[in-house]
Amino acid sequence: MATETRGEPEARDEGKGKRKKVGKRTSPALFVRQIVAELRKVIWPTRRELITYTAVSLVFVLFMVALVSGVDWGLQEGIYAVFG
Repeated sequence: MATETRGEPEARDEGKGKRKKVGKRTSPALFVRQIVAELRKVIWPTRRELITYTAVSLVFVLFMVALVSGVDWGLQEGIYAVFG
């Protein structure tokens, strides 16, 4: 697991641009194993929940599009009425 810390960051020398190596790097294989372990912890939604969440999201987006379009149309008509 990713429980190793890299320690406190070292103060960099101004103007030199050199970085000191801190800690050791994680191997690609360990990184992939950690990703798989984290994905196993995720509580995935059921099909019904996924359909519900998708429907709610689409309805919200459609509502916001209608709201912004209505406000835009109203402002456009107002500008045409004022400036003709």
